[in-house]
Amino acid sequence: MSAESQKFFAHSTNPADKSDWQLLKGHLSCVGELAARNAAHFDAAHLARPMGLLHDLGKYTNAFQKRLSGEFPKVDHSTWGARIAQKEYGELGLLMAYGIAGHHAGLANGRRRKARTTLQERLQNELPKLLPQWKTEINLPDAAEINKLPKDFKICSERVAFQFALLTRMLFSCLVDADFIDTDNFYRRIEGRPARDGTSRPSLAQLRERLDARLSDFRGDSEVNRLRAGILSHVRGQAAHEPGLFSLTVPTGGGKTLASLAFALDHAIAHGLRRVIFVIPFTSIVEQNAQVFREAFGELGESAVLEHHSAFVDDPEKFVDDPEKSAQSREKRQLAMENWDAPVIVTTAVQFFESLFADRPSRCRKLHNIAGSVVILDEAQTLPLKLLRPCVTLLDELTLNYRTSIVLCTATQPALNDADGFRNGLKGVRELAPDPADLYRRLRRVNVRHLGTLDDEALAGHLRQREQVLCIVNNRRHARALFDAIADQPGACHLTTLMCAKHRSAVLGEIRQRLKDALPCRLISTSLIEAGVDIDLPTVLRAQAGLDSIAQAAGRCNREGRREPADSEVLVFATANPDWAAPPELKQFAQAFRSVEPRYRDDLLAPEAIRAYFREIYWQKGDKELDACGLLDLLKASREDSLPFENLASDFRLIETTMRPVIIPWDDIARDALAKLPFAQGCGAIARRLQPYVVQLPKQAYDALSHAHAIQAVRPDIYGEQFMQLVNPRLYDERFGLHWDNPQFIQAERLVY
Repeated sequence: MSAESQKFFAHSTNPADKSDWQLLKGHLSCVGELAARNAAHFDAAHLARPMGLLHDLGKYTNAFQKRLSGEFPKVDHSTWGARIAQKEYGELGLLMAYGIAGHHAGLANGRRRKARTTLQERLQNELPKLLPQWKTEINLPDAAEINKLPKDFKICSERVAFQFALLTRMLFSCLVDADFIDTDNFYRRIEGRPARDGTSRPSLAQLRERLDARLSDFRGDSEVNRLRAGILSHVRGQAAHEPGLFSLTVPTGGGKTLASLAFALDHAIAHGLRRVIFVIPFTSIVEQNAQVFREAFGELGESAVLEHHSAFVDDPEKFVDDPEKSAQSREKRQLAMENWDAPVIVTTAVQFFESLFADRPSRCRKLHNIAGSVVILDEAQTLPLKLLRPCVTLLDELTLNYRTSIVLCTATQPALNDADGFRNGLKGVRELAPDPADLYRRLRRVNVRHLGTLDDEALAGHLRQREQVLCIVNNRRHARALFDAIADQPGACHLTTLMCAKHRSAVLGEIRQRLKDALPCRLISTSLIEAGVDIDLPTVLRAQAGLDSIAQAAGRCNREGRREPADSEVLVFATANPDWAAPPELKQFAQAFRSVEPRYRDDLLAPEAIRAYFREIYWQKGDKELDACGLLDLLKASREDSLPFENLASDFRLIETTMRPVIIPWDDIARDALAKLPFAQGCGAIARRLQPYVVQLPKQAYDALSHAHAIQAVRPDIYGEQFMQLVNPRLYDERFGLHWDNPQFIQAERLVY
């Protein structure tokens, strides 16, 4: 065969005659168009298209073509495209080169090596000879078309490297998603299955129609419901505002969840935005909120709402060593993370923010779908202080250059604005709620006071004296000890993260029924109950913590406003027992609370008290501790050729944890899913079914249970330790979940709050 007539292939199948192999020029062309379509939502199609055309350029080598036939070891097929991009397109070509070189292995650092070979090292490495036919099969755009930033891209002089790093990551997302889809569709054709259809989801207009029908049933049959209806109407009236930064400051019980959803749909439709992304602080309430939205959308709910939260590893590279092989590529597709192409996404803050600082293809694949969206940041005050400045900078950048509207939605609005004194804080944030201070006064339902210091017996005495009471403490060991102290009392019950979510839901169902029937209910819980749990008691005892946590606790007291505020108390206490001391980070919040408490003792939850509390926290921390890993300084010291993608991904961790998931076979649904898992073609759907049955354990306790053979892996030959299930049922109790008496377990449990 002459060199001119040689055919070049991107992907192979089993037939040796190559009759159904995928032609390389077709793959590159299709990926280029898909990537350009992805990037069009932030006006960067001109940058993404050549990335798609160049990403597999190294397959125009004899070495790679032999590899497809099984005649050659692994070949670097990504670096040639990165070289050409840098050569042809200069500075912007260098940004493109990061994504092209890393479209399988991930984004590497520009210069300083971490784990991966740096981009500069790869660009200088010796490569197989690139055959000249690529120039006749690929029509690259001229440099003049490429040498410009996206239209209306605004440069901020104090964060240029941050901006270029995010732009690179967004372009990388466009490329890897396009590559996943085209490769997936090729193998689908080979298997006789239809290509993926990205148009089968309901439109935002259809969803709004269903939501309007649901809201039309709303009756203003009480003062609280009439107030909620007024809030909803006012918030929806703000939808015509230009995309950008918003706040929604509504007290607990004011209906902000559905109000924010309605605003988001109205706003997205008014401005041609594509989807609504709800970012929720805790995994435990993602499922709950997603179900609220599904019910609001009626029969369209199941196809409209995508939950993305998982205790299980969602990185396909963990299970696939050779993406060229058909069977493994099929498994790769089945394990691939969702790319967020649904109209409504419900996810966690960890998933959202860590993905936006990530370096792996599987984590970054969805990022381009954030552009042109409305992002509702629920309970905005819960963002971790150690990464607060990078998070704020990121939110500002998304609104500035990616047509994203951000809504900071909370009852306790953090002081993140530039006007609040927050360094490089948010500017031009528009409030959606009608007069938050007046709303607070009208929805005030509780009286907050400090009891001082209580020993264990005094605290138990408070619980014995009251028939319906909630007590929230700062760690699981304290909750268990307190429950043991009052277990003989009528209605004594206990909630802990050592129970799986399904178990907690069942307990909450029983509690709500007891409250409805006016029966005794003495509930001991950790702070998990503050995370959006709809429950209403006349008295709440709260171990001393930050003022925002106390406000969340107050949301479980007189929630429906059926009692007078004077008869609905939130009692804050300090614990005398050093065994129950809060960890250092909670101590700082409590210290800030003590600092503002004397000034606002008459009304501790007033907006001005909340604002003073957050200012105090940020002042105590200082700028450095609000970016504890120094990510902004690291980027400020970087240039286009030295962007530190690996360092950013490894250092940006919202939650520093070594927690490991263990599946509890709590009911028939869990047992059935575990029984099917060893024989499943793919684990994605089963993993989602098992999510509500997971308990997270510290590594030391996890290891001890493993050594005792109390937990075992399901099909470790396929999944490794991906799915660990409890096989000793005696270690799971209906009153307090997973438990143990082994000293190793007890020592490990002291690490967890």
